[in-house]
Amino acid sequence: MLEKLKEIIQRHQELAERMSDPAVAADPQQYAILAKEHSELDEVAGKARVYIDTVERLKEAEELITGGDLELKELAQEEAPALRDRLQVLEEQLKILILPKDPHDDKNTILEIRGGTGGQEAALFAGDLYRMYTRYAERRNWTVEVLSLSEAEAGGVKEVIVSVKGKGAYGDLKYESGVHRVQRIPATESSGRIHTSAASVAVLPEADAVEVDIEPGDLKVDTYRASGAGGQHVNKTESAVRITHLPSGIVVTCQDEKSQHKNREKAMKVLVARLYASQVAEQEKKRAQTRRSMVSTGDRSAKIRTYNYPQGRVTDHRINLTLYKLAEITDGDLGELIEQLRMHDRMERLAEV
Repeated sequence: MLEKLKEIIQRHQELAERMSDPAVAADPQQYAILAKEHSELDEVAGKARVYIDTVERLKEAEELITGGDLELKELAQEEAPALRDRLQVLEEQLKILILPKDPHDDKNTILEIRGGTGGQEAALFAGDLYRMYTRYAERRNWTVEVLSLSEAEAGGVKEVIVSVKGKGAYGDLKYESGVHRVQRIPATESSGRIHTSAASVAVLPEADAVEVDIEPGDLKVDTYRASGAGGQHVNKTESAVRITHLPSGIVVTCQDEKSQHKNREKAMKVLVARLYASQVAEQEKKRAQTRRSMVSTGDRSAKIRTYNYPQGRVTDHRINLTLYKLAEITDGDLGELIEQLRMHDRMERLAEV
């Protein structure tokens, strides 16, 4: 581990030196790449320096303990236990920091929310989840763009697909994939009986065009008249777009924009993200990383979280965590939940190593 830490410190120094080179500074693209890597190494390099310094101090103390100077020996015996404790804490922190980073974490993301079992109450709950993630995005200063929205007649949403852009968007939201369950008394329930409904959430890393190879001949593009509210535009213009990727059978539709071109552009963005997610999932499967897929990608067949309104609690079943702050969480305060899931994921990966 000591050699690994020395390599990290050396790389951190090399990056700083290259960034100070006038030729590099004059190239914004190259400078940005170096600055990003340098920033990512800041925390681990800082702790690595403290760790190596503490190792040296402990080594000196142990030499004094075996030496002949009684006064220095006594001081060293007092200092050594604290240094050992400090090393143990630093070592645990560094083990987590030097774990390989998920290469998708810094990507933007496509977030899909669909009402599940529970009829109208499920649609209302899907709408609540949509608001929750929108509020969380606001807290993180991310940008949210609606790609597709199908509203339910009595409120809520049947399905909503949004693009979330911002630093670490996928890295945070990937833990939200799966089935979310709600337990509450619907407004239409006269007897006060608690109903259980569900909605599914899918979080896909948004891929760059170069990462997904799509042949034009693999696409079937249909246009049709948009349905729903919209007046004369809905009746006269074939602006809605349906794209079918023939090899995979994936179908994406978009009708939110009046422009057929814009609808096609949005539909392609969702299609590329779904194909990319499919590729990533296949790679994960080949590596037999079943544990990570449960925490990070979220098996939709499993209920990952329950929102219990009568008790004001939210329970994440993957890590057996219950928080009695339902109102805050549904208002977008997801920080504690996501951090606990991230820590659990890291500890599980560390155990594998």
